[in-house]
Amino acid sequence: MKLKLYNTMSRDLTEVEPINPGRIGLYACGPTVYDHAHIGHARATVAFDVLNRYLLAQGLEVNYVRNFTDVDDKILKRAQELNRPWLELAEEHIDSFNQDMGALGCHPPTHAPRATDYIAQMLEDVQQLVDQNNAYVIEGDVYFDVASLPDYGQLSGRKLSEQEAGARVSVNSLKKNPADFALWKAASPEEPSWPSPWGPGRPGWHTECAAMSSRLLGPSFDIHGGGQDLIFPHHENELAQAKALGRPMAKIWAHNGFINVNHEKMSKSLGNAFNVKDVLKVYPPEILRFFLVSKHYRGPLDFSEEALLESWRALERIYRALATPVDSLPPQAKEPLEVTKFRERFFAALDDDLNTSQAIGVAFDLARSINRLAQRESAELLVSHYRRALFELGELLNLWRTEPTAFLGLKKPGVAQVDKEAIERLIEGRAQARARADWAEADRLRQELTKLGVVVEDQAGRTTWRYA
Repeated sequence: MKLKLYNTMSRDLTEVEPINPGRIGLYACGPTVYDHAHIGHARATVAFDVLNRYLLAQGLEVNYVRNFTDVDDKILKRAQELNRPWLELAEEHIDSFNQDMGALGCHPPTHAPRATDYIAQMLEDVQQLVDQNNAYVIEGDVYFDVASLPDYGQLSGRKLSEQEAGARVSVNSLKKNPADFALWKAASPEEPSWPSPWGPGRPGWHTECAAMSSRLLGPSFDIHGGGQDLIFPHHENELAQAKALGRPMAKIWAHNGFINVNHEKMSKSLGNAFNVKDVLKVYPPEILRFFLVSKHYRGPLDFSEEALLESWRALERIYRALATPVDSLPPQAKEPLEVTKFRERFFAALDDDLNTSQAIGVAFDLARSINRLAQRESAELLVSHYRRALFELGELLNLWRTEPTAFLGLKKPGVAQVDKEAIERLIEGRAQARARADWAEADRLRQELTKLGVVVEDQAGRTTWRYA
């Protein structure tokens, strides 16, 4: 393969070379299901959906695992606040997450394990770590002894002396080291619990992914993904357990960047975390998906209403090119060299650390070429080749899959809905005025359409319209 991904472990671009020829093992950390999915969840899920699709397009068999944390302090706290059963709350938000990611055009993973389905396997791992003296027990809690692993901190680059407790790392004054993290947590009587050699309890957050990935992908697999906020402590602590158990885990650790909201880091504590459902009440799913892939997955992404509207306007440029009427093209028609070069540029961008921003730039170049060629006589066959390429490249990103005229007829937020039949009558009247060279009347009708928030475009003997 030519695909290279930035590897957080090695701090460089690493070529994706399958451990098992023809097969890829991909693990992406999923959500803790105490609330509906927010746009940060969407960014990570869409980023690894694009990776999954690209790997599949290379002819590889992908075993894609994305987990659900369905028992956790946050879930128990929210359930108590709402006076609801914790498992019912978790189930509701698992269903909600799947609906939202399906709306955004994400393939379901090969496996979607839940933490509560792997309690027995987690207990096996914790017991082995205790037996090896990599973990110790304090009053029913089991902690991983980070000092027992000489290269702890390798993934995040943090030295043990620089680390502090917190960020979902259990704080206990009896711990050997503040950075030691809970593998198993003793449960109070009112909390859900499972029997263990150390008393009733439940798994620590970092325990689950290490257990599930090894059972579903093996001790060593190709790619482990997640948000940059998971590098420490979550992924560092996953890796610590796995290495102590003799499991190398992932060859490549890939992490997507943060989402900012109006130039400020998105955070539930700041009250600026937007739920996917709320965004989709206003914007079509394709707009949000395009926005999420419009920048490189590792960089920051600034979320705002203007950014979504700009994504909408950008997609309209693609759809206007795809709406160009052309003759049908035989499936086996030989593709012109200039079109093949566009494809090569598109795939080269994705091979370079999944650079969707650059790949979409190639798609815009294709769209501009279509619009330019559409003005030429006897260029229908060439336009057909360009359009087919543009459709196929969009299919890989799962974008511009809507019928073009249907998309161009969508109403933007803040634009008053207008009777489409009334718009068509005004456009027809304008066409008749132009045909009889009544330019004053044609201009008057264009102005009427502009007042209605409608943009009219004359191109190659035809007129199209869209909302402004």
